[in-house]
Amino acid sequence: MKNVRLPSMLEIICTLGLFLGIVFSFTVIFDLPIQLALFISWFLVILLGLRLGHRYQELQGAITSGISNGLEAILILVSVGALIGTWIAGGVVPTLIYYGLEFIHPSIFLLATLVICSLTSLATGTSWGTVGTAGIAMIAIGEGLGIPLPIVAGAVLSGAYFGDKLSPLSDSTVLAASMSKVDVIAHVRAMLYLDIPAYVITAILFTVTGFMYGGKNTDLEKVEFLKTSLLKTFDIHVWMLIPAVFVILMLALKKPSMPTIVMGAFLGVIWAFVFQGMNIADALGTAYEGFSINTGIDFIDTLLNRGGIEGMLGSVVVIIFGLGFGGLLEHLGVLKVIVSKFQHRLTSAGNVTLSTLIVAFLANVFGCAMYVSLILTPKIMAESYDKLHIDRRVLARNSEVGGTLTSGMIPWSDNGIFMAGILGISTFSYVPFMWLSFVSIALAIIYGYTGKFIWYIKDNDSDAKKIS
Repeated sequence: MKNVRLPSMLEIICTLGLFLGIVFSFTVIFDLPIQLALFISWFLVILLGLRLGHRYQELQGAITSGISNGLEAILILVSVGALIGTWIAGGVVPTLIYYGLEFIHPSIFLLATLVICSLTSLATGTSWGTVGTAGIAMIAIGEGLGIPLPIVAGAVLSGAYFGDKLSPLSDSTVLAASMSKVDVIAHVRAMLYLDIPAYVITAILFTVTGFMYGGKNTDLEKVEFLKTSLLKTFDIHVWMLIPAVFVILMLALKKPSMPTIVMGAFLGVIWAFVFQGMNIADALGTAYEGFSINTGIDFIDTLLNRGGIEGMLGSVVVIIFGLGFGGLLEHLGVLKVIVSKFQHRLTSAGNVTLSTLIVAFLANVFGCAMYVSLILTPKIMAESYDKLHIDRRVLARNSEVGGTLTSGMIPWSDNGIFMAGILGISTFSYVPFMWLSFVSIALAIIYGYTGKFIWYIKDNDSDAKKIS
């Protein structure tokens, strides 16, 4: 029987270099689907695994094991697709857009976007659901108010990820805590020390930017035209928002995410039939095919023709291939070998923090899915924290900052593809304005090197001792 060994750095560099080459050439040069690039990349890693002495059956098992870790995300994504389609058809999203244009002043629009998306994500525990509903509405309002859409997208994503990281209902929050062997509520409390200052700084930045843009580029005729078009196309009333209130309330009461979102989608079908005058079969069809309308106005059509399970299938395939790729990397010990090369430098909280952020980011780059990052990072870095007697809450916090907050920055990751597709803005366009992510990363590094809000434990003591 052939001996199994870990990969060398040269083998890792060659394999991951080829992976990046395939991804960039497919997406930038040949304009081919990223999904195909990821599928081909599986076999690059499989060839490396065979070279290292692994049997093919083991490698296939690593793929399926990796995919199984993210099945919950796939179920939620499919449910969100159905929700978006039926909520547009039912008038929920158009009503949000109309009232936003009616009541939000241009000067405070970016701050309002940040706050609204934060509260929605905090209550529901899903950044995807937030971006697919409130986010779409904010993009439409921003377009009407003449505010650059990449900045609006940055505010949407900053709010969505803020709530996602702090909500005990969020699957990413639960995953980061459980993989770090930390209680979820203890993890959320530890996050507050970083997230609250980061949020305040981010809010100030968007407020200042809002006053710079607010009102200067607002075309009042366009705003009125958009409102009139929505009134002509949909029945707009405050009770159109009942499905949104129901979903937020149920998720806030800690009801299971998938059935709650599906029930919200079903309410959208009922609203489309009762209030928007759609045929019941057509209304139900929007859950799978998405909403489709031809008003003759390009902006309205582009804004509203989206959603449905069918529209999520591309993202689902990315998640499947990304999770499988991450499962292979974990099985071969690729990231573990990379970390081992600078293990001797991990002698301080600052170096461990910086390394955790880098590992989490690389797991997003090469694993193509946030779940890969949140699964692999705590596994790889836990030993370094234990050696320094640093409380695992710091590990969970750093894993979230490096994993969750950077996931939307990678154009070929699950989050990057979903966010860009839903918002209609390229990843590279909105990344510079994901200010919450950048501020949080900077604060995490500062905390690490200054010792602020870093907790230590004694060998036989479960009580954490904070040093400052």
